Amino acid sequence: MADEGYSSTAWESTDNPDPNASQTPYYGLFQPNSPSLIHESATAPALSSLPVKPSSPPPRSSSDSLGRSSSSRWRDSVPVTIERKDTLSVIPSDAISLVETNFDENVLRVLCELDCGVPLLLDRIKQSMVSCREASVFFKKRAVLEDEYGKSLQKLARTTSEVYSMNDGKAGSFVGAWQSSMKIHEVMAENRIRFAQRLNEMSDELASLAKEVDKNRKQTKELASRYERALQESELNMEKSKNRLEVSSEELERVLLQKEGESLKDGGLQAKNQGGVAGKRALGKAVAKGGLLLKGKNPGNIQRQEDDIRTRVSNASDLYRKALTDTQAMRQEYFNFQLPRILRALKECADEIDLGTQYHLTRYAFLFESIVLSDGSTLVPVAPEDGIGLKSTIESIDNRADFKIYMQNYAYARGGAAPRGPRREGPAEEGFLPPLPTHGGGAYSVHTNAPVGSSHNSQIPDKGRPTFGVDLAEQMARDNVELPAILEKCCTAIEKHGLQSQGIYRISGMARKVASLKERLDKDIDSVNLDSEEWISDINNVTSVLKMWFRELPDPLLTSTLHQGFVEAAKIENDRLRHIRLHERVNDLPDPNYATLKYFLGHLHKIAEYEADNSMSIQNLAIVFGQTLFGQMIPGNGSFSGHGNGGMADAPFQNKAIETILDHYSDIFVDEAEVGA
Repeated sequence: MADEGYSSTAWESTDNPDPNASQTPYYGLFQPNSPSLIHESATAPALSSLPVKPSSPPPRSSSDSLGRSSSSRWRDSVPVTIERKDTLSVIPSDAISLVETNFDENVLRVLCELDCGVPLLLDRIKQSMVSCREASVFFKKRAVLEDEYGKSLQKLARTTSEVYSMNDGKAGSFVGAWQSSMKIHEVMAENRIRFAQRLNEMSDELASLAKEVDKNRKQTKELASRYERALQESELNMEKSKNRLEVSSEELERVLLQKEGESLKDGGLQAKNQGGVAGKRALGKAVAKGGLLLKGKNPGNIQRQEDDIRTRVSNASDLYRKALTDTQAMRQEYFNFQLPRILRALKECADEIDLGTQYHLTRYAFLFESIVLSDGSTLVPVAPEDGIGLKSTIESIDNRADFKIYMQNYAYARGGAAPRGPRREGPAEEGFLPPLPTHGGGAYSVHTNAPVGSSHNSQIPDKGRPTFGVDLAEQMARDNVELPAILEKCCTAIEKHGLQSQGIYRISGMARKVASLKERLDKDIDSVNLDSEEWISDINNVTSVLKMWFRELPDPLLTSTLHQGFVEAAKIENDRLRHIRLHERVNDLPDPNYATLKYFLGHLHKIAEYEADNSMSIQNLAIVFGQTLFGQMIPGNGSFSGHGNGGMADAPFQNKAIETILDHYSDIFVDEAEVGA
């Protein structure tokens, strides 16, 4: 580092009175084995507001630096203060940690060694501001498009729904599916409007970030310019002092030559000045200033002139020596202290805008991905409680049933009216034929209006021991069992026929089949054979019924009392501590809930072992059963239900809790004695 900037030979060429001072390296701030030049008593006020990173070297005393007493002159010559604002303050609180806490000192060292370090960083910050503003403009324009699309789609869906209700369109299952599809479009439109709002916020934050960085850049640039001008003025003053000393020395030499009676042409002065025009010019100045030297050769006058010139030479030498010392001290302070701090401030400013821009672009990518996934989950819901999706809604239209109902209503509405057109019946003598015999009710019988599937279930006797919507502890006490019968029955069938079924538990069954199976299980669970072809042909019907049973429990399986405890434990970032806290919450469950949870999670653990076949990992199962096992709080009354929407904020933590418990199933539920057995 010693041969960077101003070398020691530069000091020797200027007659440095203190040869040891030339050995001080100018980038001593970054010497690995030497202390820093930064000291609390010598810190310039102009940079007092600039943050000093904890990674900076330790301070040292002012005696370790040459000419530290001149620092007050430096500071007085540059009375500039700079107020830096935290430009990342415009970014949400979850992004403050983006700025690296460990500053890269190697980069700063290289910047200090470059002659173009300051303009390099200034130009880099300008590039970053252009990129930041471009991203801000893109977000703003994208927000306009998304907002226009969302509002137009929302208006179209609402208008279409209202217009259809006033028109004479088809009724029955078609109108229900049509209105449901319009609701789905409204949900997608609301998602787009919220996405546009987030884009507007991000655009404004990036614009504020660029504005603050531009302000800090200009302030730091002005500060660096003032320091450079002050150093240049000091070097210019030193050069002037050197010239005055040379002129005075020339005058003294001429007087000495005059005193010795030597001629100007034969003296050493003539030989010295033969080297070039500069020497003649200097001698001319000496002659001009000391004109009396040519006007009389009185020894007394010459002696007085010699004394006067010697005094001037001494004064000029002192001034030059002082200017040289001050310039050296100022130069060392600039290169060792002020320049590194300015470069650090500019580098941090560049890092702030770069990281801020990258954060918002990452946030945009996440939001964009989320909105696309949200549209996908709206069109094809994962859980049955979220609806059946657009395709299933359209497929639920039963044109035959609608037409049958229409026939019934039409015939009933016109039953008392006088027939129009030819008569159907009449006396045989008038040529009417007898009516054709009927052979049972056809598919379009006007008098048949019983719902499909209800005739078979109506034949099943109701034993008065319902399964759905009954408290877990009451069920188990009533049936005198250690596990709910429906849980064992369904899990056994699923493990027998559905372990390798693609998307098991994620794909829902057919709504009518699920409703029929639920009704039969609720009336007489013992009479239902889940191994029959009717149910194993689509095992998703069984999984949907089991999930429905969990959702319809009056108190969720993990209980409303312990709900907050599970959520708080799931928020812990440390994996080991989260596992321990969730284990404690599981142990706090009532005995019926604990036994049911242990059996069911063991079943899910077995499902996850076949992930290669069914694509259901522990994480996927946790997403499916997070809200199912926890329930969702209904806003207003604080109760829990599988159909509320007020607990969506806790959904990620509910999923995390189930995922952690499943990951550590053996540690939480399986005893060493059971493992040995």
